[in-house]
Amino acid sequence: MTAPIMALRGVNKSFGPIDVLHDITLEVRAGEVLCLLGDNGAGKSTLIKIMSGVFQPSSGAIEMDGVNVTLPNPRAASEKGVATVHQFGGTFPLMSIGRSFFVGVEPAKGWGPFKVYDRKRANAIAVKAVQDFGITRIDDGDRLVGGLSGGERQSLAIARAVHFGARVLILDEPTAALGVKQATHVLRIVNEAKKRGLAVVFITHQVMHAMAVGDHFAVLIRGAVAADFKKGEKTREEITDLMAGGASMASLEAEIEGYMASHGGHPPQPAE
Repeated sequence: MTAPIMALRGVNKSFGPIDVLHDITLEVRAGEVLCLLGDNGAGKSTLIKIMSGVFQPSSGAIEMDGVNVTLPNPRAASEKGVATVHQFGGTFPLMSIGRSFFVGVEPAKGWGPFKVYDRKRANAIAVKAVQDFGITRIDDGDRLVGGLSGGERQSLAIARAVHFGARVLILDEPTAALGVKQATHVLRIVNEAKKRGLAVVFITHQVMHAMAVGDHFAVLIRGAVAADFKKGEKTREEITDLMAGGASMASLEAEIEGYMASHGGHPPQPAE
């Protein structure tokens, strides 16, 4: 089996005396969607910041193609092919689609000091990149990003990442603020990115969305991987229970029931 595009091996992260991540080991493979599930406060944000070079692990290793790497900043992660798309697409509402697509790397025409931004070329490339993902409603690169729906903004950001050579695509709660139709739209694009051979990390707390696109799942609880499983190995109810700490809750309830059965139906008394 080929090495995963990206892997975390025993990663820990502490801020002073506070331990946020505990012994995280995960693999992200080409053409697969890894769904990272967890409630608020589970450590998902810290984990993606480590994967995208914003934070460095306190201990443990990050591998790319089986080789240990350091990602000292987001630029270094980007150069290794790691792209992060945040909840609202990381786009600029008052920019045109073409300009937003090429921000920081604008194509130019002309020579020497007479170079100017090539608006026509930028628009044509941006529109084609988005339409290749099946977003046919976007056909004018001069249109302002602020006029796009949430799903279209996500699509634009994902198309941009793919165009600029992303190999690992980290999607941070891409469907959280979207309605059903827009969310379906984004999930279709996630599948398209997977078909193109990208390794996708899909961060969400919405189990239905994860199950629609995921190949591999990891549930994060209080900064640790509570479960790591493949598609079809757990039901929706089991995943939801895990995320809510339901498994530990069920064992606690069983303990209480066992105590009551052996103590004439009386529940355990609180310690004084």
